[in-house]
Formats: sequence, structure tokens, C-alpha cells
Amino acid sequence: MTILLTVLGILLFAVGLLISIAWHELGHLSTAKLFGIRVPQYMVGFGPTIWSRNKGETEYGIKAIPMGGYIRMIGMFPPGEDGRIEARSTSPWRGMIEDARTAAFEELKPGDENRLFYTRKPWKRVIVMFAGPFMNLVLAVAIFLGVAMTFGFSAQTTEVAGVQKCVISQSENRDTCAKGDPVSPAQAAGLRKGDKIVAFNGQPVADWTTLSNHIRETIGPATITVERDGKQQVLQATLAKNMVAKKNADGEVIPDKYVPAGYLGFAAKTEILPLSFTDSVDRMGDMIENGVESIVALPSKIPDLWNAAFSDGERKNDSPVGVVGAARISGEVMNLDAPAQNLIAMFMMLLAGFNLSLFLFNMLPLLPLDGGHIAGALWESLRRTVAKVFRRPDPGPFDVAKLMPVAYVVAGIFICFTLLVLVADIVNPVKIS
Repeated sequence: MTILLTVLGILLFAVGLLISIAWHELGHLSTAKLFGIRVPQYMVGFGPTIWSRNKGETEYGIKAIPMGGYIRMIGMFPPGEDGRIEARSTSPWRGMIEDARTAAFEELKPGDENRLFYTRKPWKRVIVMFAGPFMNLVLAVAIFLGVAMTFGFSAQTTEVAGVQKCVISQSENRDTCAKGDPVSPAQAAGLRKGDKIVAFNGQPVADWTTLSNHIRETIGPATITVERDGKQQVLQATLAKNMVAKKNADGEVIPDKYVPAGYLGFAAKTEILPLSFTDSVDRMGDMIENGVESIVALPSKIPDLWNAAFSDGERKNDSPVGVVGAARISGEVMNLDAPAQNLIAMFMMLLAGFNLSLFLFNMLPLLPLDGGHIAGALWESLRRTVAKVFRRPDPGPFDVAKLMPVAYVVAGIFICFTLLVLVADIVNPVKIS
């Protein structure tokens, strides 16, 4: 059963991956056709073609290796000195092996002179290239908001899950009382498992964050109002000073950092609670911010990845993962001992994170990524605008093909990094904790 569930999880991720890729390329395709650019090919995957169908002037198909996708647009680059115009691929990996000036010259047909990508105004080219990553962002946001508002996330509540019998510094690596440990304020006050704290020092508390902040700010006498057996009771407690986990500005615990603060001594019950639209948007914003920070931090992750892949180094939970690693995690999700709705929510969040990564990665202003083509179009627009303002001759289209040597270097770095992640995902994968 474990093997079957793992295979099911991997297959589900593969399907989600194909849908994400097809959705991405649909953004390029639809906007290219909107602006009259001829698109001879729309493909999901690489390698041998499994299925294809011609509809109108475009061939639609699925290839054997679900590791990407592409559309082919006529006139991706302006003509070279010999005046030749070629078709190019939006795929960064396929574009590597095509020569920027000679591939697919035979695909030109009479009338294509007015349907070339490079002849479109820069703002139209920006839209065409941005549309692909934007589709991934839309899918990521839609999935995230759907999960957050219908299913929710695990959160601590003001209900008591357990009472600590004594005061133990959280910096100590133990959870059992030792001789000489003072009785915890919660135990002394008579707090019980199942009590719901509704007020602290007379101030109503509706969520764990508010209650936790009140407790941390209080050392000494305090009143705790609880609901017990349908009735409210007021307990008298004397909060102790203790070393507790330090939190950042967002209320998140900072690992291995402790500060002196007020201490009551109980464990809060954890429940899965749906979020409001506003809270969901805020949390989505945090997710995007964390994604940007992860992209920026990728170079610093290489030493740990290398040690995890080729040495006995630890594979950290925040280590980058590739398609293989994400598929393995999807397989592990299906084997968790949890209700079906929990597994579905976790899988959907994995897919949302993957789509967000596709958006952020493709927006890097480097060829052969979409962001590189966007940067080229913006530079052309700026250059032509400056020439117009100073009444200089129009410099014409910016020849992105001249940057192909840089693109090959960038693509080579990406391939090496991808292979490193692949090896790490196989020999020392990130696992669900």
C-alpha cells in the first residue's frame, strides 16, 4: 500500500506539473496570437512527441519528458547582418541548442514579414513574455487562497491542551520536572486541560497571538478568565519570569534564541482554521516575500547542497528542491496518516509553491529566461525614447541575439545547479518532518 500511495502521489504531481507548464505556455500563446504573431508550435514537455494535432496554423502537442514546455514564435530575434529571420523558442532549455540566427528559417511563409515577434512594439513584447510567468502567479494565488479560505492552516488557539507541572526554562533540553523546579503558575492557579481562556487581566482574548503577548508582558499577579463546562471562571495566577523562545516582528519563533519573559506554563491546543480573505492575502504576501528571499539566497545554498549530495552533510529543510524532490515529497504526503482533506490541502499547497517558484525564477532578468527578453524589450523602449527626446536617429530593435553568449553561460550555470539539486534529491532528499 505504501508503494502504491507513493506512486499515486508522484503521478498526481506529474499531472499538476504538466497542467502548470501548459498554463504557463498558454499565457505566451494567447497574447502572441492576440498581437498577430504567428506561432507554429505549442508543446508541453521535451523529447519525442507523444501526441500532436494541427489546428489552424499551430501544432499542439505533448512530448515524452514533462520537464518544461515551449511555444515557437516567428521572428523572436531581429535579422542579422545577412538579413535572415528565424523562428525561436520561448523555452530556455530548447533555446540553448538553437542557433540564434539560423534555426527554423524554413518556417517563414509569405506574409510573415508583418507577423514577426521583434516587429511588435516593446510593450507588446513585454506582455507576451510576461504572460507566461504571470499565469503561474495567478494559479499559485488561486490555489493558495482557495486552500486558505476553505480548508485553512494549523494554528494555536486559546484552548488548553495540557498544563506544565513545573517551570522549566525553554532553553533547557528537557520536558520532565526535576527536583527543585518550582510549580508552574498554571498548575498552581488550577488551569485544566480543555479550559478555554477568554480573557487575561480582564481584557478579552480571541486568538493565541494576543494571549501569548499578554502572558509574555506580565510577570507577577494576573487574572485568567476561562470557560469550563459551559461556565466562566476567574483564576488567580502569579506568572513567573522564565527563559522563553524569542519571536521576530511577525510573531514567528526564532530557533535557538531565548529571552526572559512572563511564563504561565500550558500548551495551547492546535486546530486547522480557515482564514479570512484579508488574512489569506497577508499570508500570501508573506509566501511571495519568502519566495523572493529564497531565490536571492540560492547561491548561498550551494555548499550545503554539495555536502548533502556528495558527503555526509545534512539536507536542511529549507534546501532547494527540484522536480524530482518535489515529486518525492508529494509521494510522502500521500503516505501520511491524516484525513484525506489534509492530504489534498498539502498537495495543493505544494503545487502552489511550485507555480510561485516558476513565476519568480522566470522573472529573473537573465537570458534565456522570460525575464531576460522582458529586460531586452524595456531597454529597447528606453533607448528609442531617449533617441526621440534628443532627436537622434531611431536605433531600431535591440538585438537580443547578441547576448546569446551570456545566455549560454547563464544556462550552463542553471544546468549545473539543476543537476546538483537532482543528485541531492536522489541521494539525500528533503523529507517531511
